Amino acid sequence: MASKIETLLRVDGKRALVTGASSGFGAHFAQLLSAAGAEVILAARRTDKLRSLRDQIEQAGGKAGVVALDVSGKASVAACFDEVGACDIVINNAGITVTRALLDQTEDDWDSVIDTNLKGCFLVATEAARRLRDAQRGGSIVNIASILGERVASAVAPYAISKAGVVQATKVMALELARYQIRVNALLPGYVVTDLNKDFLEGELGQKLRQRVPTRQFGEISDLDAPLLLLASDAGKGMTGSCLAVDRGHLVSSL
Repeated sequence: MASKIETLLRVDGKRALVTGASSGFGAHFAQLLSAAGAEVILAARRTDKLRSLRDQIEQAGGKAGVVALDVSGKASVAACFDEVGACDIVINNAGITVTRALLDQTEDDWDSVIDTNLKGCFLVATEAARRLRDAQRGGSIVNIASILGERVASAVAPYAISKAGVVQATKVMALELARYQIRVNALLPGYVVTDLNKDFLEGELGQKLRQRVPTRQFGEISDLDAPLLLLASDAGKGMTGSCLAVDRGHLVSSL
């Protein structure tokens, strides 16, 4: 029998759009929302990987659809919502980075990162909100930011700047969309061990980084499950404009 908390975190009967769903956080969030009862719309530029993920979700008893989406293009975003319609939950997850020293970053680096991470967040959120407003129904938008939106690190200048923009955009959106009963919050993950970064985080530089985390721990992707469901579900109905750090204490490290 499900506990009251588990019931609160359910999203049964909701439609959830997840951008950047072809891998990483996006694929994980899509499976999480499906397991919590949502019909999931998987969106990314690489639809081949989306189809594979859709098959996994359906084999597990869920319901999923696939749509091609380049979040940095207004026409692509509009076409996506023309195809899928209003979504009760939007996970603004698509994001990229370029790792290079500040003085070696190029204009193309800046444009690609800012257009995907910040402009893409703006385009998807505002188009989603228009559809919800016109359908006269509320909803929840969750922007995936980063602890680098509040602190800095070397060699990822456009990424850190874009995520700081996402944090402020979340607050602006929350203010202006509240009248339509649309909640907007952000999730700020810390360093999470994945297949892509495991070698680095377990290496010498990663271990030095670990020592700067008060808990001396990097996160696991499952750390994000309950916080994401809180923001996406009615359990978080009193929250809008919140920016939740999930980082094993990294943001409160001493300077």
